[in-house]
Amino acid sequence: MLQKLDSANLKSAARDYFQRPRRKFALAVLLVAVIAVMAALYLATRDGSDAAIQTAEVTKGDIERTVTALASIKPKTFVDVGTQVSGQLRKVHVEIGQVVEKGALLAEIDPIIYQAKVLGDRAQIENLKAQLAQARAQLVLDKARDDRTQRLFATNAASKDAAEATAATVKIDEAKIDSFAAQIKQTEATLEGDVANLGYTKIYAPMSGTIVQQIAYEGQTLNASQTAPIIVRIADLDTMTVWAQVAEAEISRIKPGMPVYFTTLGMSDRRFNAVVSQIYPTPDILNDVVLYNVLIDVPNKERLLMTSMTAQVFFVLGSAKDVVLVPMAALRPATRGESGSYIARVATDDGIVTRRVKIGLSSRQFAEVLSGLSVGDKVVVAVKESATARPQQSRGLRKF
Repeated sequence: MLQKLDSANLKSAARDYFQRPRRKFALAVLLVAVIAVMAALYLATRDGSDAAIQTAEVTKGDIERTVTALASIKPKTFVDVGTQVSGQLRKVHVEIGQVVEKGALLAEIDPIIYQAKVLGDRAQIENLKAQLAQARAQLVLDKARDDRTQRLFATNAASKDAAEATAATVKIDEAKIDSFAAQIKQTEATLEGDVANLGYTKIYAPMSGTIVQQIAYEGQTLNASQTAPIIVRIADLDTMTVWAQVAEAEISRIKPGMPVYFTTLGMSDRRFNAVVSQIYPTPDILNDVVLYNVLIDVPNKERLLMTSMTAQVFFVLGSAKDVVLVPMAALRPATRGESGSYIARVATDDGIVTRRVKIGLSSRQFAEVLSGLSVGDKVVVAVKESATARPQQSRGLRKF
């Protein structure tokens, strides 16, 4: 019996001895698994709350509501100076970039043909005047003959035929005189036109300005029979006009006198301020897009603006200074409420709270806060979906 008990005790003791390391190992594995689960839960909770929310601070500043358009810059006043007569361009007295005054000589057409016409007209007039003088002298002679014939006819000393012949001769002489006088007037009119054409061989500046383009050059033959050939273009560069093309969806908001500013490609940091001068009622249609031309006159005393420059124009619909501003990304339209009412989520120490916000002026990036938010509030602008976050943990921070 003692031998059996000793044998049983020995087996139990051996079993306990070998099972103890296994229990320790199981406890260690269980502890590691609990730590891993807690770490995963911590990281998931962190990704689903703080790291997943993007906020922006409500600040103070200036805001503008604008309509933008692309534009081209042109001189407000310019003229293409051409010639009214045909001929060879003998001399051009100006060059591109030169400033000229009104009445300055710009170019000359070869005047030989027109000088010859003027000389011929004057010679023709002299010839007609000589013939007129001869006709008048002949009239005096024929009148004397007619007077003698009429006296003789009254005493029956001359025939009736002779009396009628001398009377007719007087009338013929008077008609010749009238004809020569009319021819002289006609030739004088032709002379006046030819003198004018001779004067047109010298081209003068019709306005003060700058030579911005030269089309014809010395030695070139110009034909003015159908259209007036252009020699140079003169522009007044002291005032430029910005030609902005505004889409039909925006044109109803643009009015003459509205404040506007623009920048150019070469001077993006320079802001030019002006007002709308004119709106053309007839649009340009480009690829089925209706665009209206809006004109803006700008002083250019510094000569910074040049012809055909490209500009980006901003029509100021409204502006506000030193107001509370909130990013537009933080606002969502309220389902119910008056116009200008929005919903914003604000991050506080107690969590995310929802507020109704009343806004005023707005742009693409910011809106003026009239009520509902204060400077320093942190508004939620975006919520990121976390790959490790559980669905139930992200329900309270859904995108809005």
